[in-house]
Amino acid sequence: MKKIIFILTFLTMQSAISILHAQDVKNQLNPVNYGVTSLAIAPDARGAGLGDVGAATDPDVNSQYWNPAKYPFCISRAGVSLNYTPWLRQLVDDIDLANITGYMRLGDYNALSASLRYFSLGEVFTEDEAMTIKPYEMSFDVAYSRMLSETFSAAVALRYIYSDLAFRADDETTPGSAFAADIALYHNGYINMGGHESQLGWGLNISNIGSKISYDDGNTSEFIPTNMRFGLSLLVPIDDYNTITFAADANKLLVPTRPTMEQYVKHMVETEGGVPADYENNYSDYRTWIEGEGYYNVSPITGIFKSFHDAPNGFKEEMQEIQWSAGAEYAYNNQFFLRAGYHYEHPNKGNRKYFTVGAGFKMNVFSIDAGYVISTAQSNPLDQTLRFSLAFDMDGINDLLGKKRRR
Repeated sequence: MKKIIFILTFLTMQSAISILHAQDVKNQLNPVNYGVTSLAIAPDARGAGLGDVGAATDPDVNSQYWNPAKYPFCISRAGVSLNYTPWLRQLVDDIDLANITGYMRLGDYNALSASLRYFSLGEVFTEDEAMTIKPYEMSFDVAYSRMLSETFSAAVALRYIYSDLAFRADDETTPGSAFAADIALYHNGYINMGGHESQLGWGLNISNIGSKISYDDGNTSEFIPTNMRFGLSLLVPIDDYNTITFAADANKLLVPTRPTMEQYVKHMVETEGGVPADYENNYSDYRTWIEGEGYYNVSPITGIFKSFHDAPNGFKEEMQEIQWSAGAEYAYNNQFFLRAGYHYEHPNKGNRKYFTVGAGFKMNVFSIDAGYVISTAQSNPLDQTLRFSLAFDMDGINDLLGKKRRR
């Protein structure tokens, strides 16, 4: 049973639902396919509680995933955060994502940050149950950010990615690795609204620009989830103690769309006058065709530009590839937080639709946050998942230690 669950998880992670059997011509199901899907999972509870929003929200220790250009605007000089996210909790109890993120400001205008994420798929028995394997994925990244003006900053990040799915009993599958980079921008200004000075921000993060990843010594390779995230946020003070923030993000995967089985059938009818009766089971011909159509042999950079115009149904389908997120956060005295959000993905591109709620508590030394996902479509492995974040403010810890020494 556990073997079956793992296979299903593996297929989900590699977006294989849309490659062959799941090419639903009637519903035009055609998600964008990529490897190392764990890179697309939001690690922290605050962003998750806002509906997966974070490109332009107020800077915090977990900005590394959303937009590392926000770090120079952090009030604290340094911070560390521990994040935990269960995965497929309705089916198994040993698949989860762990993440640690930290940053340090250098002077008044620069910051260094880093994060390590580890995605464990638990223990899996081989087909003959002769051995147990422990597949996992991990990544490590470092970012440098700089404030270019009082309201504008930029950042670059470098990332190493390693994925070991451990299907090596037949010596056909090997671990894969890749390198990637992020480019991020952030603007944080103020506007006057109803006599109150409100904070208005926007952010842009193009993440995972890098090499492909291969699990068969380079014979075939998959794109990693290169993504463009753009966000807006508005923080409105209600009075001296209460504020509310509205934020929204738009995401576009910069990965080319894989040609569909429907396109293959159309091609065969136009060129060969028809298709074999068992074409749905003859995947080798389909694979050979999409290789010739220029999918597997497309370079990562070419794929980024191709992703803007290669959807089978043109501009309409390109717009369907944009994921939308919106959220709101209420804060009392910058200590107690309530959050809610909504995430929308078009049914043809994965159909992940879910509401989120969250809460947080912040002290001088530490803060704790929780986020919960309520899916409205049966396609979200995070449905009914409670995730946690625990962050430490190094300025607060230093102040606390200083007070003890003075005593």
